Parts: sequence; C-alpha cells; structure tokens
Amino acid sequence: MNFVLRFIIFCIDPLGLGRRFLVQPARNLTLNVYDRFRSKADEKVDTIRELVLRLGLIAFAVVLIIWLAVFFYAAFYYVYMPPISHTRPVHMQFKTCLETSTPCTFPHAHVSLTKKQQLLMVGQAYKVIVNIDMPESPQNLELGMFMVCAEMRDYDSMLRGHSCRSAMMRYRSPLIRLISTWALSPLYVLGWKEEFQKVPVEIFSRYLEERQHPITDVYVEIQSQKIQFYTVTLHIEADFTGLRYIMFNWPILSAIVAISANLFFILVVFLLSWYHWSDATWLHNLQIRYARLTNQLQKKTSSVILSSSSSLRDDDELSFMDEKYEIAELGGHGDDQQLDKSSDKAAESADVQTVRQRKVEKQKEKQTEQQTEKQTEKKA
Repeated sequence: MNFVLRFIIFCIDPLGLGRRFLVQPARNLTLNVYDRFRSKADEKVDTIRELVLRLGLIAFAVVLIIWLAVFFYAAFYYVYMPPISHTRPVHMQFKTCLETSTPCTFPHAHVSLTKKQQLLMVGQAYKVIVNIDMPESPQNLELGMFMVCAEMRDYDSMLRGHSCRSAMMRYRSPLIRLISTWALSPLYVLGWKEEFQKVPVEIFSRYLEERQHPITDVYVEIQSQKIQFYTVTLHIEADFTGLRYIMFNWPILSAIVAISANLFFILVVFLLSWYHWSDATWLHNLQIRYARLTNQLQKKTSSVILSSSSSLRDDDELSFMDEKYEIAELGGHGDDQQLDKSSDKAAESADVQTVRQRKVEKQKEKQTEQQTEKQTEKKA
C-alpha cells in the first residue's frame, strides 16, 4: 500500500517541487498555527489555575479569620460569664407530736450544693432565694408572717453566712378569691391549675463567694410549726452588673460588637505580618551583619592568641640569653676564657637585638591590622 502511494505521488510530482514549495510550507504553517493556539490555551489554563488558587487561598484566609474571631469571643464568653442560676430541691424534715400529729419542731433541711469543685464564681454577686409553694388553705391564710433562715457553710462546715427574712402569703379579699375561683373553676376541675401561691423569700441579696472558702452546703429552716407547703426549692441567681449585664441582656448586640473587634485586630495583625514577611531585605541585611560580626570576633581572637604566643616565646629567649650570660661571667678565669666570654657576649647581644627587632616588627604588624579593621568597619 505504501509503495502504491509513493508511486502515485512520484507520477504526479516526479521532481518533488510540489512537496517542497506547496506541501511543506502548508504543513509548517498549520503546525505554527496549532502551536500558537496551544500555547495561548495553556497560558489561559495557567492563568485560570492561578486565579482559582488565589481565590481559594483568599476564601480560606477569610473563613479562618472569621472562625478565629468567633472562637475568641466564645472562649471569652465561656471564661468570663458564669452560669446564670443554680436550683436545688429542699427536702424539709421535722418531728411530729404524738398527741396532736402536728409538727413539734420547725421544718429544716440540708442542701448539698457541690462536693468537689467550686460552684459559684469568685467576685460575682449572687441572690439566694428560697421559693415556697403554699396552698391557699385556711390554716395558711390564718398563719400570717413567718421567718425563713439560711446558713452558708464551706467544705469544713465553717459558717460563712447567716441570714433570716420574714415572709407571708399575698393577701386577697374573699370577693376576689370567689371571683377567681369561679373564673378558673374549669382549669381547677381538669387539673391544669392548682390553688396555691409561690412565695419567694430572698435570703441574701448580694452574696460574694470567697476563693479560699467556697460554699458547699446550705442549711434552710422555716420557723413556723403551722405552715403547710407543697415544695421548697433553693434558687441561687447571679446578679450581673457592668459588662456581664450587657452581655447577658443584649447577647446579639454584644456578640456582633465583640466579633467585629476581633476581626479588626486579627486583620491588622495578618496584614502587618504579611507585609513584614513579604519583604525579605531586612532578613538579608540581618544575615550580613551577623556574618560581619562573627568575622570580626574571629579576627580579634586569632590576633590575641598570636600576640600572646609571640610574647611568651620572646620572653623565653631573653631569659635563656640572660642565664647564659650569667653562667659565662661566673665561670671565666684566664685570658682565653675572657676572650671566649667577650665573643659570647657579642653573640648574645646580637641575638637580643634580633629578638627585640622581631618584637617591634610584630607590634607594627598588629597596629596595621587594627587600623585596617577599623577602616573596614567604618566603610561597612
């Protein structure tokens, strides 16, 4: 098949002029056009990839900053805001009289708030309230006023607070009671409502917790033997002031303001850090200064070591020459010995002069090195 195609092409264009001047230029042109379109498409794809990558990084940074702002506010709210209230049931106890089957002692109870950790926040004021559900019975209506006392004790059963408050049921005239009974009689019949009053007694208006002596137990006593009640509960409620009052009563507004402030500061820190780390010239300059400082310290230490070693050598040579000179003076008796002594002295003096010249030359070299180092430091 290939031979047949080649034979046909040879018959049409035996000299190859058509292939040389028509087919090859057209092929080159089409390849060039294809390469151009392909390069443009690759550039567009690269630009689109870069754009998508940048948009993804920006979206990730924005989401991260928003979550950090929300997390900081939530952490601050959890640490700064205490629980609003604590409620515990109060199980009253009393001794009954055998003759009259009525209470012979005042109803009293022991309420355990906590055993391990601290329940109340230090520095926060609390209201301690005893709620008494009293039926509108004739005995309670005739009871009048009564006293409710409470004692706050710590883990060691030490007294940390004691208070007594008076209380009584709300007065309603017989006509009002009759009208309300007739109006609410269907609810009473169906059991959706009961004839009782909830009497709140505020024992402590602003109780402050101590760090070293946290409250763990509360003792409650109602000083009346004729009182009748359904249930008694102890309610400890936080009395917020200042920033806590705003955060509790306007939570949405305070959250918006706090998160906006966190976003502002986080963005400022992010922009400053990005601007600082994007320009690396300060880091390069710091590296150059560090290298110069290390070189200077190495030069100074080497020069000090060389000078100390040379001075020690010179001192040893001088001491050795002096000893030889003294020995020669003591051992000389005669003319020949005196001639030898004079020659030795001359040689020793020459050696001493050469050693001193070496010292002077080394000192000059040291001075020149120090001057060159100072000049280089001034230029730097």
